[in-house]
Amino acid sequence: MQILNIVPAERDAARLVIGLSGLSGEGKTYSAIMLAYGLAGYDAKKVGFIDTENKRGRLYANILRNHPTHPTQDKFWIADLEPPFTPARCAQAIKDFNDFRASKGDPGIEVLVFDSVTHEYEGTGGVMEIAELQALGNGPKKRPNWALAKKLHKEFMNVLLQSNAHVIPCIRAREKGREKMVEGKKVFEMDGVPSPIQERNFMFEMTASLMMWNEGKTQSVLKCPEELRPFLGREEGYITSADGFAIREWLQSGGEIDQKREKLRNALRNETSQGEAHYLECWDKLKPAQQKAVGKDFHETLIAAAREYDQVAEHQRQTDDGGDDAADAVNNLITED
Repeated sequence: MQILNIVPAERDAARLVIGLSGLSGEGKTYSAIMLAYGLAGYDAKKVGFIDTENKRGRLYANILRNHPTHPTQDKFWIADLEPPFTPARCAQAIKDFNDFRASKGDPGIEVLVFDSVTHEYEGTGGVMEIAELQALGNGPKKRPNWALAKKLHKEFMNVLLQSNAHVIPCIRAREKGREKMVEGKKVFEMDGVPSPIQERNFMFEMTASLMMWNEGKTQSVLKCPEELRPFLGREEGYITSADGFAIREWLQSGGEIDQKREKLRNALRNETSQGEAHYLECWDKLKPAQQKAVGKDFHETLIAAAREYDQVAEHQRQTDDGGDDAADAVNNLITED
């Protein structure tokens, strides 16, 4: 079966994932809310906020009410994600906001801030803890189960990247450095730029990703499409809601997003990892009008993806039957990725 739907290239409306990383106090949360507000068309009710930081997001509850150009009495929506911060719980938090409707007929959230996704990697129940707690082998041969941990992280990433809403993940950063002796005393010396605390490829999975400095006034661009550089690639000056609104207008110039179609497609995408039989079961539950909206060509590409997941799962089962030596080989390969 052909796995690609090949069509003439045209710019289309799309959902963005914009990562903001930085040390504590460098303006990640404030910038993310302002960017989200503009990206949502200055409609606070279309902005959602997942808070893993012990209710710190509520400190910003009134910043839109006091907005310098577009003040509002409306508040953005916020929800606390409590530990454990497993990839599955973090993914479900995104799904919950994708499905959230304040009232009947409400179109729901258009932009979602996730502060911070570092917890999914380094927090209680996160990827690093999973690798250690689900370690393979015993005694001297005991080793972190990175195969399982990275598999679960990839499942989280699939949900993040296929969200119905634009997502702005905030990522903590850690200072790199080393201790050295100066006049008989130990001092910490900075060694290079801070590093985002997430899986090492995370920042490059984003549509755009920035490192925040000087309380948000300056940024280092890690990744940014040329079309978004006027708004996210200046490197000097605060990121504002006006930048978010300009991005919104640029996106809409490529056509409005068909919300119902994209929601259906994203939901089906998330089911392909369970294999072809499961995917087809989900497809058969759709009404004929929904199947038509998804499209035959798109449906066939997802069938091909689901079959590939089946093959990967079968390969993993064969590897597991190979014992410790095979498991060591898989873990070494994944660790090196």
